Amino acid sequence: MDYAAQRRGQRGLFEGLYRVIMRRNSVYVTFVITGAFLGERAVDYGVHKLWEYNNVGKRYEDIPVLGQRQSEE
Repeated sequence: MDYAAQRRGQRGLFEGLYRVIMRRNSVYVTFVITGAFLGERAVDYGVHKLWEYNNVGKRYEDIPVLGQRQSEE
């Protein structure tokens, strides 16, 4: 069996992605927009956690005297 006949029997990863995602424009655009939205959320979450980790003790919420109000009695 030659290589070309063997390739016809097996479909590659990119061919499968093409058939599922990129064949129709509406599905492809939806995939890109959803991926961009989820990617932006993941990067935002990661950067926020990294910023909090690097600034422990320097934030307004971490200073015990600042954020407390006098109780009215």
